[in-house]
Amino acid sequence: MTYSVRRLTRDDVESYRAIRLEALTSHPEAYASSPESFARQSLEELAALLGRMAFFGVFADNTLGGIVAFGQTDGERERHRGWLYQVYLQPRLRGTGAGLALLNAAIEHASQSVLQLHLMVGAHNAPAIRLYQEAGFETYGTDPRCLLVNGRFIDEHMMVRFFDKAPGKTDQK
Repeated sequence: MTYSVRRLTRDDVESYRAIRLEALTSHPEAYASSPESFARQSLEELAALLGRMAFFGVFADNTLGGIVAFGQTDGERERHRGWLYQVYLQPRLRGTGAGLALLNAAIEHASQSVLQLHLMVGAHNAPAIRLYQEAGFETYGTDPRCLLVNGRFIDEHMMVRFFDKAPGKTDQK
């Protein structure tokens, strides 16, 4: 399968809205937002979000098939940290390398402005965890009962990728 990855712009807002709703509806246990609360956001609000954060999309057959967002903390003592949010890949693209290519685009972008990149992933989501490990992330903890979705608690693993250290190395001070 042929695909391409690029940064999303305000012109992609309708495609972004559609795939984000798909992600929230298909996998409610994977996200803190509900489809209902997301659907209440106007296209103008979503376009502003696309302008504020760095969103990347993977396209196959000229259709948006996956997304990831990068955000950076503003606090003076946290500016060295960035976060990946809203990671989603349609089933048709899973196992094709598109997910890793999408992550790598966000990672490359993030590496220009932060020293480490964080994400959270459901402890039950083994395929996503393997993908993140392949992209150089390591688990540093678990947030128990992080989400409560439809009466079910979801534990989330916290993962990090350091840009200024060899993988697996941390300061011991």
